[in-house]
Amino acid sequence: MATSGNKNINAKLVLLGDVGAGKSSLVLRFVKGQFVEFQESTIGAAFFSQTLAVNDATVKFEIWDTAGQERYHSLAPMYYRGAAAAIIVFDITNQTSFDRAKKWVQELQAQGNPNMVMALAGNKADLLDARKVTAEEAQAYAQENGLFFLETSAKTATNVNDIFYEIAKRLPRAQPVENPSGMVLMDRPAERAASASCCS
Repeated sequence: MATSGNKNINAKLVLLGDVGAGKSSLVLRFVKGQFVEFQESTIGAAFFSQTLAVNDATVKFEIWDTAGQERYHSLAPMYYRGAAAAIIVFDITNQTSFDRAKKWVQELQAQGNPNMVMALAGNKADLLDARKVTAEEAQAYAQENGLFFLETSAKTATNVNDIFYEIAKRLPRAQPVENPSGMVLMDRPAERAASASCCS
């Protein structure tokens, strides 16, 4: 059987969720394999990139880790607009963070890319004794809203890579021509290089 060779896919991914839910810790664990016990709050947003090989494709994630504080909420659309995927993170030991996660889901459903791959991450799964949100409750919510759900722990690395791999597997494998909205871009030569070298 002939194979068409690997596809290179660039996918913008955004992490959303309440302050302290562990968004930055998840990204740090995924990109650098590290865990910092006392992670400082993100200001505005932080950018990371990481490449995964999945099935017939190489997926390069361009990851925007957004700040959870309410005062940065108005900046969020800048980061999730045009995103191919989103991970909405909540802390399983904090009911309020789960309620905030639901608000993010509603906002993405109303304003985000309609083909966005959305994951719900119940983070801090290493703190089961302090659990306030059951896996069943989160799973039911995710199913009702077209998300997939995994419990993660940035501390122990549980399911961290899995959630990114699962997203990579679910990304549309469309060619650029079939996908004019630019949500998932294939690598192609810099066509705009000539026009960019203006006005030095």
